[in-house]
Amino acid sequence: MSYVAIQGKARLFAPALLLATLAACSGKDETTPAAAAGTAAPAPAAAPAEAPVSNKVQAMDTTQLRDSASTALRENRMYAPAGDNAMEYYLVLRDKLPDDASIRNALTDLQPYTLIAAEQALGREDFTEAQRLIALVEKVDPTAPALPRLKQGITSTMQVAEKRTVEEADKAKKDAENRAKQQVEQQRMAQQQAAEASAAQQLAAKQEAARKESERVEAERLAATRREAEQRSAAQAAAQVAAPKPAAAAPSLRAVSTPAPRYPADALRSGTSGEVLVELTIGTDGSVTDARVLRATPARVFDREALSAVRRWKFEPIASSVTTRRTLAFAPNK
Repeated sequence: MSYVAIQGKARLFAPALLLATLAACSGKDETTPAAAAGTAAPAPAAAPAEAPVSNKVQAMDTTQLRDSASTALRENRMYAPAGDNAMEYYLVLRDKLPDDASIRNALTDLQPYTLIAAEQALGREDFTEAQRLIALVEKVDPTAPALPRLKQGITSTMQVAEKRTVEEADKAKKDAENRAKQQVEQQRMAQQQAAEASAAQQLAAKQEAARKESERVEAERLAATRREAEQRSAAQAAAQVAAPKPAAAAPSLRAVSTPAPRYPADALRSGTSGEVLVELTIGTDGSVTDARVLRATPARVFDREALSAVRRWKFEPIASSVTTRRTLAFAPNK
């Protein structure tokens, strides 16, 4: 089974296992000193190496530490974040209760996950986090077999990172020098291209001037020819206007239906009379295709009704459309 798979399964069971261990041994904090009454207390163990345990965690009492450790396990905060994780809580608990086997077991169970996290931090070159986690492991067990390898890993990885940084800086310097050379070459090429472009522009300007001169001469010739043609056309048109033309006979209109306009109610009540001169166009089918008011007396009183009426008029079909005028009179009945 792969290392990552082991880590994933362990994360599922470790918090529950540690909580069960803590619950089974809860209440031993206060009874252990009493049980040892009358006997000489064992000499305290040698202080382990300094670990990154926050002052806030060290100031907690055992009840607070147990509650915080249980919460951290439920929330899968086994070794992180710094200052609020199960490892730190249990380390301080172990300092306060060195004879509690459940605390030692909890630290033993947490140690593999902290080691895994340290290796992962080392893999992503997060050296600060890796050193913090290694210090936690070292405080749990200064003789842990993985410690020398992890410490050596930090040293070698930092050396590799430093070497890579130097190499990247050298590469960046060389790239900058190459870019500077390229810029110089580009400037030289740009100057050469500018000189060639200037010569080409001068040649093009001369060619354009010659072309424009040729076009001017041709335009003057065409203008003279056009003026002569216009003069001939004007003479011909004048001759045609002078000759008499037979008058064209307007087609006769025979009305089929010419309904009278509706008398506006306001004008009828006030006894207002008037007339509207309408120009209307009749299509070949005898219908009115267009109508407009030419004159109205009084203005804008009978216009709408007059237009509405003539647009409904019908005439006999004719050969071609014709425009005529009609006057519609409006007078109240007396």
